Amino acid sequence: MVCFCFLVDQKRKVERSKPAAGTCSRCGHGASIADMKTSTRFCFVPVYWKSWRAVVCSFCGSILKSYR
Repeated sequence: MVCFCFLVDQKRKVERSKPAAGTCSRCGHGASIADMKTSTRFCFVPVYWKSWRAVVCSFCGSILKSYR
């Protein structure tokens, strides 16, 4: 069962982003709206992916709000 944890992972990738009004609550820099894509991989082969939109900080990369 321990080996199974190392065979499955998730990757997040920013497809597109554009500036948005507002600032990050953690670092105070500007925010942007990004189209994100999450892919779940098993043994480095993509098995499942999902596209969603999120408001992310353009400096520290933290996700401020997600629209799934």
